[in-house]
Amino acid sequence: MYNLRRLQMLRELKHRGTLAAVATALSYSPSAVSQQLSLLENEVGAPLLQPHGRRVRLTPQADILVAHTEAVLRQLDQAAADIAASLAEVTGTLRVAGFQTAALALLPRALTWLGETHPGVRVTFTQAEPDTALPALLARDCDLVIDEVFPGRPQARATEVEHQLLARDLMRLATPGPAELAELAGRPWAMEPAGTPAREWTTAVCQEAGFEPDVAFETADMLVHAELVAAGHAAAFLPDLLWHDRRPPVALYHLEARHHRDILVTVRSGAAGHPLIRALLAALSAAADDARAAAHRHLTGRRAPARTPQE
Repeated sequence: MYNLRRLQMLRELKHRGTLAAVATALSYSPSAVSQQLSLLENEVGAPLLQPHGRRVRLTPQADILVAHTEAVLRQLDQAAADIAASLAEVTGTLRVAGFQTAALALLPRALTWLGETHPGVRVTFTQAEPDTALPALLARDCDLVIDEVFPGRPQARATEVEHQLLARDLMRLATPGPAELAELAGRPWAMEPAGTPAREWTTAVCQEAGFEPDVAFETADMLVHAELVAAGHAAAFLPDLLWHDRRPPVALYHLEARHHRDILVTVRSGAAGHPLIRALLAALSAAADDARAAAHRHLTGRRAPARTPQE
């Protein structure tokens, strides 16, 4: 019988990459982690690590062991969900990670709904882009991720997670100049940092229009993008949810139906049925509908109905 704690250390090494990172995450010394993994090698009877430059990497046998460890942890997540479902009251803490617009438009509303329906639930939040938040979910540093996917730019999804569509958010061209995208060649742009899904999508849209965008301003803060456009210094693509609490100070144009992003909620496989997750999903879904209704009102001046969360 393999030691589960040692198996978890091996799994952590798979996700975090270094013995030092594993030691920090688990509150061990690096030498203690190395010793425990050596004991696991003795239990298995096969090498689990091999040198790779200044680091180590897992052997094929270690990868097999990690895959089985993931299955065990999924089963334990399901056990936790079943036990929580058997209790009369939904209580506990959920660790959430998500990008800025979600934090601005969805999180405060969701926490308000959650406080009214499940006062025993506590939520913590860390702002993080999907490329950081999704690995943190797999490493069990958080329990739920609010992330985004753009058309034609699918993100690799690990088999250990499952996701649910929360909202479709239109992306509109914001410009102090011409409304034709091709006419903005040579103009300065405000975009998100390189490597993010939003940056890849906006760059591809500009390239399809026949030009390489001149990215003069790089920030993940959409409100900064909006202010730069309003002051006449840049063009940008801005999401509708940004206007959940204000009227846009810039001219906005929805150029094509495919100019949108899907906002997703992602959890580890086996955890979606946990009452804590279900409660927060219901609150986030209601918050998304409410925020979209408010944004619609600020964009058009017409009211759209909001709703309350349903279990």
